[in-house]
Amino acid sequence: MSEFVSNCSMPLAIIFLIAGFFFLVKGADLFVEGSSSIAKKFHVPSIIIGLTIVAMGTSLPEAAVSVTASLANQNTLAVSNVVGSNIFNLMVVIGMCTVLTPVAVQRETLKRDFPFSVICAILLLVLGLIGPMELGHVDGVVFLVLFVIFIAYMIHSALKASKEGKAMESEEVQAANAMKIMPLWKSLIFIVIGAVGIIIGGDVVVDSASNIATTLGMSQTLVGLTIVSIGTSLPELVTSVVAAHKKEVDMALGNAIGSNIFNILMVLGIAGAISPIAFLMENVIDIAVLLGFSLIVWLFAWTKKKLNRTEGVIMLLLYAAYVMYICVR
Repeated sequence: MSEFVSNCSMPLAIIFLIAGFFFLVKGADLFVEGSSSIAKKFHVPSIIIGLTIVAMGTSLPEAAVSVTASLANQNTLAVSNVVGSNIFNLMVVIGMCTVLTPVAVQRETLKRDFPFSVICAILLLVLGLIGPMELGHVDGVVFLVLFVIFIAYMIHSALKASKEGKAMESEEVQAANAMKIMPLWKSLIFIVIGAVGIIIGGDVVVDSASNIATTLGMSQTLVGLTIVSIGTSLPELVTSVVAAHKKEVDMALGNAIGSNIFNILMVLGIAGAISPIAFLMENVIDIAVLLGFSLIVWLFAWTKKKLNRTEGVIMLLLYAAYVMYICVR
């Protein structure tokens, strides 16, 4: 199957790419729903379910693509997929929300999540450069250890706030609260079908994306930064735009930054721990762009503790300029 997808015609490769994204997103949804239901059945607090299972679920498509690419020695897709998804989350997902309605910025996002996301991007850059130009097994383990520490800190902060009677709810925690407990057999079926969907989707996306790159003469880095990263981030965009229409975007920026942290620490952590990932000079430039964009949005957020429509338009224009740059370089 993998060989067929890698060598099929362009129209078929595009169909396979779309089908792969569908399997990835639907598989992640089913996996999260089944896992959350089992956790609820064993009386795990919704705060913990939201900050672990549900939050990680949004990064499962990126994880599947990056791990599959790493295992298939097409690992230039791995870093570019994560960096591209992070830039898209920050500039397009938040930019679109801000154009539709002003986005309030929470104090924790400004003082904790934003600085930590910048540190994660800098660490990715440093580890890739001293590799040399490779993210190895040790680098992957470093990312995973930091990821566990970050999750533990988030859970500790949430439980502490809950004991003090403060509402520290993210979109993921609200989603965990809304989930119903299913019969154990049904939950297990959801988990198995979800996992199979994620694995198949990851394989198909990587093979079809590589096929498209080869046919069009594009680099895998360019495909990872555009087609693959946008495809794996579409669920976040749709969810955020729907929330913006309902004027419920108070947590939009915090969720995007949290997703970016998960993408670097969890996704590249798993991929790097399994198989070394090639680190190209193009990746260095793209991470520098991610850092620059992060600082710009951070500055916007600091000014009035919210993002307005003008700032949203600037963010979208900056992303458009970046896409034009990566297409011609």
